Amino acid sequence: ICHPSDSQVVAAWASVPFPALRGYSLPDTLCTYQQDVPWKLLSSCREQKVSCCFAQSVVLRGICKEGKQPASLLHACESTEEVLQRYLHTLFPGAFSTSHVLEQPCNTLPPYPQFFSPLLTRQGFLLDKPPSYSSAAVESIPVLAALQSSPVLHTLLYSLYKDLQKLNTRRWASFFSAGVEQDDFQEALQELRTLSQCYEMGFGADGSEEEADSD
Repeated sequence: ICHPSDSQVVAAWASVPFPALRGYSLPDTLCTYQQDVPWKLLSSCREQKVSCCFAQSVVLRGICKEGKQPASLLHACESTEEVLQRYLHTLFPGAFSTSHVLEQPCNTLPPYPQFFSPLLTRQGFLLDKPPSYSSAAVESIPVLAALQSSPVLHTLLYSLYKDLQKLNTRRWASFFSAGVEQDDFQEALQELRTLSQCYEMGFGADGSEEEADSD
């Protein structure tokens, strides 16, 4: 049995643009996401709600903490990075979290494709309602990106294992003629399955997978 901290697989998440309302501070925005994170999964597996994680690294750029009267613990933080770090610790207590904040937003001037919502300002902040005038091109956007080691990886890796297990290797003669042995392929499959178990919350919790393997 291995531990997630010994493994080197992460899932990529991002928020492009980061959903910040114009005139609202970072604590204001994060306070509206107490039950779920404001970023989406980029990895190729069915998205699940992440209630815990083992470790994560998060980068936010283009958002500054605005000074207001403290309305919550997040508002009481002295810096943008402290706001983000406290938010991560609140949502994922016990996880190893690192965070980085960059003041510069991501530039989206041409040739960057203009596929943004009409609710975005030129600086990439959300409006409550569409403007009455024709909006100009979005020049920059705030962005949040995260690499996260979490139980989502169990689904991702195990799905990959099951897909590879279904392959009819006799149809891939050229692949094996290049020097890959059938035994090596099967060994790699088992290692992939073992790796997926490193990210499972509670071994044996999903008996359906084990039963499917034994068929």
